Amino acid sequence: MNINYQKICNDILKDLPQKRTRDVLERRFGLKQGQGRETLESIGQSYEITRERVRQIEEDGLKKARAKAKTVAQNVFQNFKQKLQNCGNLKKEDSLLEELGGKKFKGQVFFLLTLGDEFKRVSETDNFHAFWTINHNSVNTVQKVVDDFKQELEKKSQPLSLEKVSFANLNKDVLSCYADISKDIDKGTQGLYGLSSWPEINPKGIKDKAFLIIKKENQPLHFTKVAELIEKQEKEKKPCLVKTVHNELIKDSRFVLVGRGLYALREWGYKPGIVREVIKDVIQSSPKPLSSQEIVDKVSSQRFVQKNTILLNLQNREHFSRDSQGKYFVKEA
Repeated sequence: MNINYQKICNDILKDLPQKRTRDVLERRFGLKQGQGRETLESIGQSYEITRERVRQIEEDGLKKARAKAKTVAQNVFQNFKQKLQNCGNLKKEDSLLEELGGKKFKGQVFFLLTLGDEFKRVSETDNFHAFWTINHNSVNTVQKVVDDFKQELEKKSQPLSLEKVSFANLNKDVLSCYADISKDIDKGTQGLYGLSSWPEINPKGIKDKAFLIIKKENQPLHFTKVAELIEKQEKEKKPCLVKTVHNELIKDSRFVLVGRGLYALREWGYKPGIVREVIKDVIQSSPKPLSSQEIVDKVSSQRFVQKNTILLNLQNREHFSRDSQGKYFVKEA
């Protein structure tokens, strides 16, 4: 629906009897092109009046503007109402303003929402972002849904897609709107939802970002490639230094060096250690001695190394021995 928000706001304001009242509303809601919203304090200083007096002027202007809006903004109000109904009767303020007005007309949309009798703004709290609703019981509703969502995430201990959230009998668009309001739940870079405190959702540093990238690629990556992908993901932010990435991967137990500069995730089943230690673990995990080819196959699933490197390590008589059939076992210390 193509709506000229600026024209509608101008039509509402032009009938206000005092120029100062129009100016206060325009400045309070950021209705002038290229200007943001101003505080009561800053407007009061320009008029040399108290902030309380500015508030009184604003309230009087809004009362008159609401009366005018009932005749010129009904189609707009209906569009706003439909948008909120599609989101379960509520939506996070930033998201709603962006979707309805884009970057250019957020102030106009906020002003019109304020004028509509059926729209209620719920202010930001410690747990929730500010949001708009058409149902006064929505605060209790969103609180219950978010609490249940958090419990589900804590129980599963991993990010989830909305399709895999089992507690809520809500379509995913509505559930997404509810989660968007919560400060405790967030959507990660892979499109999955989790607790805001989880590094998988809000990575705090290079090592968290590297973890997410390797997990997304689903294969071991060289640290230079990880640095490249981090920098690409960050776009206009500061460059990602290859040396920094390498140092972080070495220190973090979530990563395992599986080849020259290649890192995999421990959660994939890779175990840390040099090739000799991997060979030892492979042999000790077997109920019987293993042939050299069996060892090569098993170690190659854990390390990206040449076959000759594995065979050369097997020749270390201090650690490995062969039985009469030529199969290898770990030599007792």
